[in-house]
Amino acid sequence: MSRLTDLIAKAKAQDPQLGADMEREFRALSSRLSFGLNFERHRPEAVELPQRPVRRGDKVRILASRNSTAKGDRRLWRVERLNKARGTADLVLLGDPKQETRTVKVDDLVVVAEFRDTIYPGLVSTGKVARGGDKPWHTVINGENYHALKALTWTHRGKVDAIYIDPPYNTGARDWKYNNDYVESDDLYRHSKWLAMMERRLLVAKDLLNPADSVLIVTIDEKEYLRLGLLLEQTFPEAKMQMISSVIKRGGTSRTKEFSRVEEYLYFLFFGAAELARTDDNMLEPPTVAAEVGLSESDLWEGMVRRGIGVVRAQRPKQFYPILIDAAAHRIVRAGESLAPEIDRRSIADAEGLTTVWPIKDDGTEGFWQLSRSGLAAAMARGTVRVGGFNKKTGQWRIQYMKAKKAKAVMAGAVATLGKDENGVVILDLGTSKLATESTPRTVWNKASHDASTGGAGLLNKLLPRRKFPFPKSLYAVEDALRFFVKDKPEAVVLDFFAGSGTTAHAVMRLNRQDGGRRTCISVTNNEVGAEEQMALRERGLRPGDGDWEALGICDYITKPRVRAAITGITPDDVPIKGDYKFTDEFPMAEGFEENAEFFTLTYEAPIGVSYQTAFARIAPLLWLRAGSVGRRVEKLPSAGWEVVDSYGLLVDLDGATDFLRAVRKAKSLRIAYIVTDDERRFQALSRRLPEGVEPIRLYESYLSNFAFANGDGA
Repeated sequence: MSRLTDLIAKAKAQDPQLGADMEREFRALSSRLSFGLNFERHRPEAVELPQRPVRRGDKVRILASRNSTAKGDRRLWRVERLNKARGTADLVLLGDPKQETRTVKVDDLVVVAEFRDTIYPGLVSTGKVARGGDKPWHTVINGENYHALKALTWTHRGKVDAIYIDPPYNTGARDWKYNNDYVESDDLYRHSKWLAMMERRLLVAKDLLNPADSVLIVTIDEKEYLRLGLLLEQTFPEAKMQMISSVIKRGGTSRTKEFSRVEEYLYFLFFGAAELARTDDNMLEPPTVAAEVGLSESDLWEGMVRRGIGVVRAQRPKQFYPILIDAAAHRIVRAGESLAPEIDRRSIADAEGLTTVWPIKDDGTEGFWQLSRSGLAAAMARGTVRVGGFNKKTGQWRIQYMKAKKAKAVMAGAVATLGKDENGVVILDLGTSKLATESTPRTVWNKASHDASTGGAGLLNKLLPRRKFPFPKSLYAVEDALRFFVKDKPEAVVLDFFAGSGTTAHAVMRLNRQDGGRRTCISVTNNEVGAEEQMALRERGLRPGDGDWEALGICDYITKPRVRAAITGITPDDVPIKGDYKFTDEFPMAEGFEENAEFFTLTYEAPIGVSYQTAFARIAPLLWLRAGSVGRRVEKLPSAGWEVVDSYGLLVDLDGATDFLRAVRKAKSLRIAYIVTDDERRFQALSRRLPEGVEPIRLYESYLSNFAFANGDGA
């Protein structure tokens, strides 16, 4: 190695740029893992932006002439100047020592964004469907998913509860592109290109997941599952990971001289306190109901201290509070206040005549209660929480409770009761009751509902007759996978950044219907046109960016129409959808859903336009998304200098601060106050005057600095 560094030093003396490039590559090689997954990161990806107007300073490519099926000039040029009168642009070739120049018609150029470039994103609404009243809105974003993920680092950093993605499987059958070229089966770098593509997106997605309690679900088949497993393990060392085998085609695939494959795989990564919500379906065998009447106490009551490896007080500080009991009467009296993480519980004295119980695990470590303080109060009112026996390991009395499903069964009469005892706890008539048995889901799933032909392609054909999409997931398979993690999170945020046909958003809507939830789904997909359609369109003289071309893209032709049809119950031909949903929730598809969805296209803004607020119309949806995508939003700069809507307020003229603060204090569900100012002291002064629970955000410093630091580095 020392000899190599000497040679690099000599190269730098003769050619500084060459020496610097060699040194960078040497460092990349020397930093590779000795064990595990090693792969080429390649040069940063680049995406063509056909609908983006050409500006001075842009990177561009020169397109092939219309009616040509050739690729065109793949080199990158920089726009030196624009001649609007002639409709031309003067270009200089990037990376060319001779600085080759050309003058080209602007119509023959396409803007290119490399993933090492800093982007300043915006959103333009392209339609909406509203049937959900005051529910938050699902969003569909048409754009390069890497850049859309970067945009979400400002709106949803650490706020996503579940990510479900179905990335391209890298079959070699023109199912995905790298740098705008299809990756063919004979590409020597096929696997490393796929890994580089996935790694870049997963690293950004990592910033979006809630580290305290969230899940990442990735589907894959046998082409890349081994490499994907290693990549996930290296990218998320803090997560617990399991792989599931799921039967998706019982008839199998037709393969000569090979086993007929019937399954694909799902990787589940658990973050923080994330755990499965148990159900009566083990995913391998049909759900069963207890054959023998007569339940035992242990079938319904369990300890209220959260169990599990890695479960610690700091993960849920609001659920670390004392429960005060009358030990002699075996009665819960009340809950104390939650204890801040820095306060030692031993500094809190017992109330006179009462015994204090803390959420201490059997090994003596501090955990947290399964129920919040309000949840405990509700359970006390129902009679589904009680004082259990004395725990010699912790030196405390046990607190026992019924999980939500079991408590619901008791309240609904599915489990008979004999009233309540003197402490207000339900008395169970166990001898005459039966309850569906709960079991841990297996790592092999074999369910008829997961068949990709009927629950995927067949169902999609009912929603969008005669429109084809390759290999859509079964709606019910996605629904089942998510249910395990968002069942007890009625306001969960779910993200799918390989949204394809929109199955994940559809599944979230079904979950909401089943329990009255207000979960939201963010779906990100590009508007790529299939390989076969591209050839036909080029022969017609069309290019990306042309209306007839874009109309056949995935987002405009499949994703948006599918989400709209699912909500309205009507096909794009204005015909009620035929057939019924099956399995967990059976009802006519023509009924649709009481949900809201809005469709957006990602834009690329100039920072000066953001600072001077000329780009406000495209930044406005991001303000609304960050505030929870609920209710109205501020669409244009308010003439009064401020405006307060359902979930946030915007102050653009500090002279109106008094009126703004008065309106903010009257608002009932405000989450954020956006304050436009370059004066940090005035921002802090106004922030201190906001009501508790309203987050102050300084514009546009927060937005600009986020994307300056979140710049893609091409890693």
